[in-house]
Amino acid sequence: MVRAFVPPPLPPAPPLRLGELQLLLEQANQALGRLDGLASVLPDLSLFIYAYVRKEAVLSSQIEGTQSSLSDLLLFESDEAPGAPIEDVQEVSNYVAALHHGLERLRGGFPLSLRLIREIHAVLLAKGRGSGKEPGEFRRSQNWIGGTRPGNAAYVPPPAGRVMECMGELEKFLHEDHRELPPLIKAGLVHVQFETIHPFPDGNGRLGRLLITFLLCAAGALQEPILYLSLFFKSHRQIYYDLLTRVREAGDWEAWLEFFLEGVRETSEQAVGAARRILALLDSDRQKIEALGRPAASVLGVFQHAQTSPIFSIQSAAKGAGVSFPTASQDVAYMQKLGILREITKKRRHRLFVYDAYLKILNEGTEPLG
Repeated sequence: MVRAFVPPPLPPAPPLRLGELQLLLEQANQALGRLDGLASVLPDLSLFIYAYVRKEAVLSSQIEGTQSSLSDLLLFESDEAPGAPIEDVQEVSNYVAALHHGLERLRGGFPLSLRLIREIHAVLLAKGRGSGKEPGEFRRSQNWIGGTRPGNAAYVPPPAGRVMECMGELEKFLHEDHRELPPLIKAGLVHVQFETIHPFPDGNGRLGRLLITFLLCAAGALQEPILYLSLFFKSHRQIYYDLLTRVREAGDWEAWLEFFLEGVRETSEQAVGAARRILALLDSDRQKIEALGRPAASVLGVFQHAQTSPIFSIQSAAKGAGVSFPTASQDVAYMQKLGILREITKKRRHRLFVYDAYLKILNEGTEPLG
């Protein structure tokens, strides 16, 4: 007989000792506020969100074992052949689509509910690996984490017959007005509870990480989806797993929340730093282009395209900038001379160019796991 773990409903009992987390909570909130404030200083917030969403998709999928890189995803999105297995890249692409779907629904006034969680899951597993594992449906069989069977697993979630009851309690907690629980604390609790229930046959880790962003956006703690903890979880994955176990075995929510809040603070600070460096780079490169004189106006159009597609072909640049192929080709040549773009294909046809310095900032931390 294998023992499965059925978590008690939230909020935790005995009540959380939030006093000992107060300083860290304030620091995390301040860092999150600075990150959210980027919205007012970035000239093109959508560009930053575009890049950050893709970075998070790569990292979150890497934790689940994919070998896809950010460059692979960008090549895949521009209909070029990625270097990683296509299934890996499809998985990352699904994550981007799932994030957009969830945010669109929340902004349309739909509550963060079991129905929406199932919808997001259906998008997450719509194509490629996992698409045969009942996308959008709670599991009807026992699953486990680690090991080859429930008997030797590291963790056995609730039996399938209890999943609906556990998720119903989680939905109730989502909708209740717990004013004593700040949005960050609530997000930290919900993430662990979701991972503990492990309600789907596949995709629980990725969806559990997405839930953090959805919760903070729904609570108004974030205006835009620019906080992602996957890099922090990836870098400290053993501590992450150990702390989940401590919550389940000893009810040590405070140790988990301390780790979670540190992650929010560190991740927010990293994102603010990266955004500032991107701003400085774009400004510096724009000035180089403006110094070209007459060709500058046309080159700036292709430069704008390079910001939304850091790996691109002349054909896609022509389309994106609304110019002819020969003009785009000339503009790209100017940017190569200025050291802004680099050709990565060494071919005469279907050449690809990369906005190197920009992609380098985005790529930080996305090296596939060893």
